[in-house]
Amino acid sequence: MDMLTYLIKRMVRLVMRVSVLYTSIVHNFCVSFGVILGASLFSGIGAILTNKPPMKSMIDIAGSIKIWAMAIALGDTFSSYAVIEKGLFSGEFKSIAKQGIYVLTALVGANLGYSFIKLLERCGQLWNK
Repeated sequence: MDMLTYLIKRMVRLVMRVSVLYTSIVHNFCVSFGVILGASLFSGIGAILTNKPPMKSMIDIAGSIKIWAMAIALGDTFSSYAVIEKGLFSGEFKSIAKQGIYVLTALVGANLGYSFIKLLERCGQLWNK
């Protein structure tokens, strides 16, 4: 019975670790995606108010803030660098892998947001024909 309790506790810890990783991944993706969409939307509104072409403004801003969307999604980027440094010099490669996953997830979210804005442009071109 004692071995069964031990195994159950280990499984619960593993599930909790995976759950934290999963929530962080989803959070990073959604934040970087939302930063691109939100900035593009408000850039388009500003372009309409100033009598400029909104889609051009939206695409320009979406392309130029992708790196900032990643930085915002990662939060305090210096702590990410500290974790990577700790992983390199202390031999904790799991932390490096986690940070790499977080960076890639934020990159995918930002690029998907940019692609979504480009898709809106293409749909607008199709509707105008």
